Amino acid sequence: MTAIVLCGGAGRRFGGDKTRADLAGSPVLDHVLDGLPSAWPVVCVGDPRPTARPVAWCREDPPGGGPVAAIAAALPHVDSPVVVVLGGDMPYAASPAPDLASRLAVGPGLDVVLGRDGDGRLQPLLAAYRTEALCAALPKPAAGTPLMRLLDSLRTLVVALPEGAALDVDTTADLDRARRRPRPTRHRLDP
Repeated sequence: MTAIVLCGGAGRRFGGDKTRADLAGSPVLDHVLDGLPSAWPVVCVGDPRPTARPVAWCREDPPGGGPVAAIAAALPHVDSPVVVVLGGDMPYAASPAPDLASRLAVGPGLDVVLGRDGDGRLQPLLAAYRTEALCAALPKPAAGTPLMRLLDSLRTLVVALPEGAALDVDTTADLDRARRRPRPTRHRLDP
């Protein structure tokens, strides 16, 4: 199992790099990384920086090319048959990650187990993918491709996420919501 964490976005609505914003005394990115199982290697896509956990760094080409380009940049650093892809601005996304990966492991006909938040939105940056299928689904060039296009050719299982797991910090109001929320524990996912 490997985790890819995307943390290279411009953060225009936030006014800067939202993954560096302080949440309970540590950067939002560290909340994501700290919640992942310690045995999982992590590849972060973005500008390298110190983190509380050792990670490998890479950058999408071109920088700012979007999440599909970021995933394409990280995949050459992945040796595992399954990869969990998370947004670095989603401080509580690591909580359901092990269950997403477990669901994929027991679903031999699946390419991805994808989370759906409480508002019904699919979360391709909170999902477990078969590495080989994800590589095959990547368009060339990857830059500028809408993230949801990756799912077009993949056999998908959608599962409900625990409340707050998909909270992403896109604005300062989102960061305030994250600050008011207790840190989640690991959850089993409902179908």
